[in-house]
Amino acid sequence: MDNNVDVIVIGSGAAGSAAALQAHADGASVVILEKCGPDNAGGNTRLSGGGWFVNQDPAAARTFLRALNGSFTVADDVIDAWAQNTHGLSDWLRELDAPVSMTGEFHSTAEYAELDGSSCYAGMDTIGGAMGNELLYRFLVSALAERGITTLFDTEATALLTDESGAVIGVETVSGGTTSQMYARRGVILATGGFEANPAMVRDYLRLENPKIWGSPSATGDGHRMAQAVGADLWHMNNMMTITGISGDTDDPSGHYLALWNAHNYVFLSQEGRRFTCESAEMRHGHVFKEGSYQHFPVRSMNIVFDETMRLAGPLSPGRDVLAVGRLVLDEGYEWSADNQTEIDKGWIVKADTLTELADKLGLDPAVVETSVRRYNEACTAGVDESFGRDPATLAPVVTAPFYAVSGPPLLGWSNGGPRRDGHSRVLDTAGNPISGLYAAGTASSTYSAAKDGGFHIADALAFGRVAGAHAATRVSADA
Repeated sequence: MDNNVDVIVIGSGAAGSAAALQAHADGASVVILEKCGPDNAGGNTRLSGGGWFVNQDPAAARTFLRALNGSFTVADDVIDAWAQNTHGLSDWLRELDAPVSMTGEFHSTAEYAELDGSSCYAGMDTIGGAMGNELLYRFLVSALAERGITTLFDTEATALLTDESGAVIGVETVSGGTTSQMYARRGVILATGGFEANPAMVRDYLRLENPKIWGSPSATGDGHRMAQAVGADLWHMNNMMTITGISGDTDDPSGHYLALWNAHNYVFLSQEGRRFTCESAEMRHGHVFKEGSYQHFPVRSMNIVFDETMRLAGPLSPGRDVLAVGRLVLDEGYEWSADNQTEIDKGWIVKADTLTELADKLGLDPAVVETSVRRYNEACTAGVDESFGRDPATLAPVVTAPFYAVSGPPLLGWSNGGPRRDGHSRVLDTAGNPISGLYAAGTASSTYSAAKDGGFHIADALAFGRVAGAHAATRVSADA
């Protein structure tokens, strides 16, 4: 293949695919570089729910995003571009012949309905009205193929090439043990995903201790490293989404999603065995409302103690037929047992006949655990949780032996921070100036500095992928 093209896109998820499709539509020659093979490419787009929120009112969307960001502000031009370009995404996909339909099962209303501007949120669209199952990614792959856009799989981008002025003019790659260079006449677009699978970056920026990951193990911060090497500034590197999880196999970096849907006979205990929070607080894509603000949750290891009633109520982790999301479900085909017994036998769920025995197995003080559970059960009897204000409808006691616990760190869904960019998706240096020829989109440089709603990540990736592709396609080398 010719090693000179107009636009090079690094990464084949929603942002990279959208960038390539838009640049191609605007007359540019495009190639996508993807470090994974064809079976496990696509980053978190392939492993996610694959839905994007329907923005029915760009003016309200501007207000909504500012409210979600709070004091962690994002530049006005970025907000304007986000509000305008997340509007009409479904129409654009339909123009590509995507079978777009709204899902009625998930995110039919805004999670943050109390915030100004939430009226922009009109539900979430997906491919075929279904969540997950790689549906969005597989459609994008087919759309690229129909247009003759090449994706070079098993090709890792290792460095950005610059000219004497500092403009980005290409990419150094490694494929099959061979290092080579590819040059871009108009621009390079970083769509490399987040850094949640890079333990050092997770510790440094997110301050998490050895979390399990939900999505792609290829999200190792490659774009962040390459952008920094050419002088890029960074933004909101401490923002993320964590969820409750189950560690599973100790030697696997991935974990299982813990869905507390089937029953309420459980309590959250700290690493010291004490109840520490309201278990019924709505978990809104990595945040809960606590102490007057939206805070990340969970952020540290905890023990989720439950009883036989909950164990028999259904699987703790939903299967592919319910929520076809996550690497262990989609790539490994793991099916959680209906009664959780298989996972008990594996040791993923700790079982004991008494709370004292359970505490011993967890390495906790039995007296502390027994007191914590007793006080919670007393709140259930009273119908009011004086300590943490748990929703009375969820006050179900932990009383039926045997007793169980899931113990471990949170599940890290994705990081949000990356190279700072402007409303044209151009990467900015530490002085706030565009680095000529360099763009970023998707989780490599997510718009979201704080809270975000359902379907926001895919919408952001598609929107700014298109913005980057359009700007790069019409750029000439002398322009920023």
